[in-house]
Amino acid sequence: MMTAAKTVLIRFLIASVFLTSTLLYATAWAGPPFVTDDPVPVEYKHWEVYLASLGQIDQDGSSMTAPHIEVNYGAIPDVQLHLITPMENVNPAGGKAHYGYGDTELGVKYRFIQEGEWCPMVATFPLLEMPTGKSSEGLGNGAAQLFLPIWLQKSWGPWTTYGGGGYWINPGQGNRNNWFFGVVVQRDISKQLTLGAEIFHGTASVDEEDDTHTGFNIGAIINLTDVQHLMFSAGRDFSGPNRFSYYVAYQLTF
Repeated sequence: MMTAAKTVLIRFLIASVFLTSTLLYATAWAGPPFVTDDPVPVEYKHWEVYLASLGQIDQDGSSMTAPHIEVNYGAIPDVQLHLITPMENVNPAGGKAHYGYGDTELGVKYRFIQEGEWCPMVATFPLLEMPTGKSSEGLGNGAAQLFLPIWLQKSWGPWTTYGGGGYWINPGQGNRNNWFFGVVVQRDISKQLTLGAEIFHGTASVDEEDDTHTGFNIGAIINLTDVQHLMFSAGRDFSGPNRFSYYVAYQLTF
């Protein structure tokens, strides 16, 4: 028999999904190729490996990973371990370009509610950005960052929507803690092709200027085989500094 507390939690999560979907249609990083993530962990004892690049162009210049490697592993049922190791290329407007190793990303995704007929799937996916990049050259943040999100997902036939948000703890001189929210709607066109779009919003992450942004991406996943996949997305900010951003990846699943 369901406890009163659990009933209240499930009702709250269902209401959250409804509100997120409403906001999407009112204004209109599963996970890659989008900025918004999903709650689906890698299956137990299975792997995901990405060879990828992401980048953006804004008024301050351009930056990209060239490339980065992402590895996800299903360590135990409903738990995924996560690692990103990036090579960064930064080209500040009017400044010197730099290329080198960036900040290492570590994470653990934990799914604590399975999707039901009416109940969405729910997970948390804390991320730790380790300051391994040289901040003096723009290759890293200069201090460790921590992201604490909640992600939800619900599917209806070929349609899937997922989203949520979280809080970035962003220490360091001139930095500011900030929020991120996003939602994705995608559709399986065939066994080989999935198309999707997202809208997202982030509050300012630095003190010296307002880099609050609201933007979108449109993307696709192409299944070459059962283990080989291509994925890409592109978009820009509606309001904010980003003039163009992209993500492209070759993924192996096994």
